[in-house]
Amino acid sequence: MEASALPVLAILLPALGACVVAVLATVVVERLGGVAGGILSTVPTTIVPAAIGLHGSAADDDAFRCAMCFVPVGILLNAGYLLLWRIIPARIGMRSHRHLLATTVALSLGAWLAAATAAVWIHHAYAPDAGQSLAIGLAAFAAGAMLGIAANRVPHPAPAGRRPVGAAVLALRGLAAGGAIAVALVLARGGDPIAGGIASVFPAIFTAIMVATWLAQGAQVPTGAVGPMMLGTLSVSAFALLASAAIPRLGVAAGAAVCWIIAVACINVPAYAWLRWVRARHERRAAAGTGAP
Repeated sequence: MEASALPVLAILLPALGACVVAVLATVVVERLGGVAGGILSTVPTTIVPAAIGLHGSAADDDAFRCAMCFVPVGILLNAGYLLLWRIIPARIGMRSHRHLLATTVALSLGAWLAAATAAVWIHHAYAPDAGQSLAIGLAAFAAGAMLGIAANRVPHPAPAGRRPVGAAVLALRGLAAGGAIAVALVLARGGDPIAGGIASVFPAIFTAIMVATWLAQGAQVPTGAVGPMMLGTLSVSAFALLASAAIPRLGVAAGAAVCWIIAVACINVPAYAWLRWVRARHERRAAAGTGAP
């Protein structure tokens, strides 16, 4: 294989993986409902090929560590992005669901892009080293955990979808996610791993999930998944923080595998168990007539 083809493959292969993941994730939310679907759709997936690509394109291990430790900042922005999908429809209350959907997409994505641009600019202005970047990543992880727990204290309706989704819609979901990963790797190879790190968690899959399930199943399916996705996506932050140390030491394959297992076991599994407990407690109190959250 020619050397000139290697950089192209290093971008296309992770992007293709992201396409497949986006399709599977949205189907999971539609078929299993917001709780199980929201948790399962947020296991570390597209971040894995992104981390592999960023490691290969980073100037050195410190640059890779800084990029990975900045991922939790993007995940925190994603949590705020998802929360807007619950807040905006409730506050605007337009009669036309299509207009409401378009407004929600525009406002939530606009807020994410503004916040992400500000975060990258601040990072470049202060240029933290690897140790400082780790502290920033841990703080963002803690903030995301508090926000995710707060968003799930009171259960929201999270039904499964009942309508089949066409192949064309599924393909569009995959292309959106794959494009985000491709952009992230292009930025990283262009000498900006920090922008690449935050672009790798651009909410393409979340947007695909919310828009496609809203159009196909109604508003309750995607908005019911907001809280579980906010909590489950913390596993991506955990993967990134662990990968910042594990991949340079263990290598790409072993490091990514170890980080994935730890992140899922320590975040997604207990998050699902806690969400089920919260909903069961709420149902018991509602049945008892207290109505307390």
